[in-house]
Amino acid sequence: MPRPESAEHDYDVVISGAGLAGSAAAILLARRGVRVALLERRSDPEAYKVLCTHSITANAYPILDELGLVPALEKAGGVHNEARWYTRWGWIEPKPAPGGPPLPYAYNVRRSTLDPLIRSRAAQTPGVDLLLGHQVTGVVREAGRTVGVRTSTPQGEREIRARLVVGADGKDSAVAKHAGMRTWTHPNNRFGYLAHFRNLPLRDGIGHTWFLEPDMAYAFPNDDGVTVLAVLPDKKRLPEFREDLEGSFAAFVRALPEAPAIDSAERVSKIIGTVDYPLHLRKPTAPGLALIGDAALTGDPLWGVGCGWALESAQWLAEAVAPAAAGRGDLGKALKRYAGKHQRKLRGHQTLAIDFAKSRPFNAGEELVFAAAARDAAMARHMHLFASRLIGPVRFLNPVVLAKAWLINIKHRGADDA
Repeated sequence: MPRPESAEHDYDVVISGAGLAGSAAAILLARRGVRVALLERRSDPEAYKVLCTHSITANAYPILDELGLVPALEKAGGVHNEARWYTRWGWIEPKPAPGGPPLPYAYNVRRSTLDPLIRSRAAQTPGVDLLLGHQVTGVVREAGRTVGVRTSTPQGEREIRARLVVGADGKDSAVAKHAGMRTWTHPNNRFGYLAHFRNLPLRDGIGHTWFLEPDMAYAFPNDDGVTVLAVLPDKKRLPEFREDLEGSFAAFVRALPEAPAIDSAERVSKIIGTVDYPLHLRKPTAPGLALIGDAALTGDPLWGVGCGWALESAQWLAEAVAPAAAGRGDLGKALKRYAGKHQRKLRGHQTLAIDFAKSRPFNAGEELVFAAAARDAAMARHMHLFASRLIGPVRFLNPVVLAKAWLINIKHRGADDA
């Protein structure tokens, strides 16, 4: 005789990780009638991710809107993430078409603002139990599928059972590790350091990115008048940074075209970073289990896509599995739908990022488009759509775009020769 439903499952879904992906998934699932346990290993409800680009790409704006976070982000001082990009052909500066709508945007906002905001929103959502200080120490498996997690808590060990276990616990996901999920790892031949500054003016008050081939840098204005400034050099330069981090960081920034005036600005954080940040890829599902955010796919931080993809993957999961997670459908089929969408939407982006992480110069197609975008307003808007992850690599570098870019560059050279 089968056990009663309440004895089989403590919750419909248990999510490990109450950051962006986990909190968003908890909210979206609970709104669809799913009972959710949202676990966070840290006990502080104000905890936040430190190493981050602190920027949400425009592809995630609809999720922010669905979550009801847009007014709160505006009130908190989130900065619309307009940007300009330096290349060897000059600056790419996307502008709206004359008489056209504004360019799509989301927000630059520090994780110290964003993470507590979305976590508290999750805790206030009916159907979500936020369980702080719960570290996943293992998964519970029966008949070849995951049926729960084992956790270490301030009150001792605890087992929590659910129809679905979700790993939203970052690139070093404990859920993925304990479930034995394979990780494909690709090297990143750049390293990165960042710091936060006040009184660091940027032209037009918008974000700057420098493509120096192979070195990279960016400066993003954030909430509360703070600017995040990051350098991502080729690993050949690592010895000089190890010998003198402060001096090398400052010298790198001073050498940038239209360099931010860091010597007259106030640095309000330590210089933090990592010398090794490989790109990870995992299959996003297994029986009874799903991965979202960095647990499923860890992108190159230079592109600033992690926050946006964390929110998108949370939405894709909720849309695919909510009925089945609540006991009203086939969970296996629902997970298959989520995995298919995740791979279809992100695999191309990750493939291109893996290649660019080799610290290579632009390839021929990229040269065409980047050069044209520095010379042509429509091509600059095309670049903006890709940087915002509103289009994928296939549309970004499709034959029609390459042909238009070639014509723009030929016309530009002709004007120079005249």
